[in-house]
Amino acid sequence: MVIKKTTKPAATKTKESTAPKATAAATTKPSTVKPLAPKTESKPVSVKKVAQPKSVKKNAPLAHGVGRRKSSVARVWLRPGSGNIVVNERAFEVYFDTAENRLTATAPIRVYPQMAHYDISVDVQGSGPCAQADAVKLAIARAMVKLDEATKPIFKKAGLLTVDSRLKERKKPGQKGARRKFQFVKR
Repeated sequence: MVIKKTTKPAATKTKESTAPKATAAATTKPSTVKPLAPKTESKPVSVKKVAQPKSVKKNAPLAHGVGRRKSSVARVWLRPGSGNIVVNERAFEVYFDTAENRLTATAPIRVYPQMAHYDISVDVQGSGPCAQADAVKLAIARAMVKLDEATKPIFKKAGLLTVDSRLKERKKPGQKGARRKFQFVKR
């Protein structure tokens, strides 16, 4: 197969062609030019953040405890302070209106009076006031043990760390209640 070379037809003169032609030296590449180095793309450098220590809040809780009794759950936070007790954002004396419930809830403080210089914040829900007072008692004792391990034998001896696990017994089918039977008809 034979390839024939064809010549391009001569360009016609236009207005653009009246401009002076560039010199031959400017249009040809000089032989001394070095080829460009291959481009290396620089990837962005990832900066690792150093973990900063968390700032300690002024009134951050020192210890936390949870106590349960029947269906009530009490969550307690201890903070350094003057011995103020707040239950569900109300004053302690207002929330526990009977002296018996107040004595029950503050039993750990009476057993170990050195803990009286802590403010106690309580969140308690469920059941009735007596069970809530027992749950608060257990939660305060557990929080104090977390704060100071030396109090554990003292509270254990006083019975404040013992969980009262008694719950309401379920109703049985075919009976009036948990133990009570339906009234018997003799005739």
